[in-house]
Amino acid sequence: MTTPHIKAIIFDMDGVLIDSEPAWQQAEIKVFNKLGLNLCLADTLQTTGYRIDQVVQYWYQRSPWINYDNHATSQAIVQEVVAQIHQQGAAMNGVIESLAFCSQQGLKIGLATSSSSLIIDAVLTKLSIGHYFDAICSAEHLTLGKPHPEVYLNCAAKLQVKAENCLAIEDSFTGLIAARAANMQTVAIPAPIDATQNKWIVAHHQLNSAAEIPSLLAALKQTQTLK
Repeated sequence: MTTPHIKAIIFDMDGVLIDSEPAWQQAEIKVFNKLGLNLCLADTLQTTGYRIDQVVQYWYQRSPWINYDNHATSQAIVQEVVAQIHQQGAAMNGVIESLAFCSQQGLKIGLATSSSSLIIDAVLTKLSIGHYFDAICSAEHLTLGKPHPEVYLNCAAKLQVKAENCLAIEDSFTGLIAARAANMQTVAIPAPIDATQNKWIVAHHQLNSAAEIPSLLAALKQTQTLK
């Protein structure tokens, strides 16, 4: 079976482009614990890859609190994450080099994230990488976020590339399922603590970091069917 010709690469953002998962975890713990939930770090891992309103709903269903306001709680978490990104956000290993490589190879580059526009702007500004992207799509205002594939399909449409000719880069299982459902080629770059779990077999490829993306693309180029 041949591999479709890769014409575009679509990155998830949190945990792929930027080491923002600690910021999300700290923000969720801070805001939710003020509401009386008493979450710990392990609890926050249950919703990695979810859109923020889905995270709030997830925890409200499990431990309801008084005066539930999903929007207000979501915004409180987002503002905390934005503040932490501006203070200490850092690119994941190999990201800047991989973006430059993809651009040099003539690949279209997209961003498909569950995060809001506020966080997208904070990340692109902090890392100075906005100029690399030909399309930026957020699931913020979609009816369904990841694992639904819509945000990925929207990004492919903006790039004017068929989904089968896109390579999606994900760090979460939720995002990976979304990209697979969109009929894209997929790369999983899970956190080291999570990397040995069997679930990642769902991905077409698994890497240790974004630094390995150029080598993978070079290998794929040798096996692709030109279209």
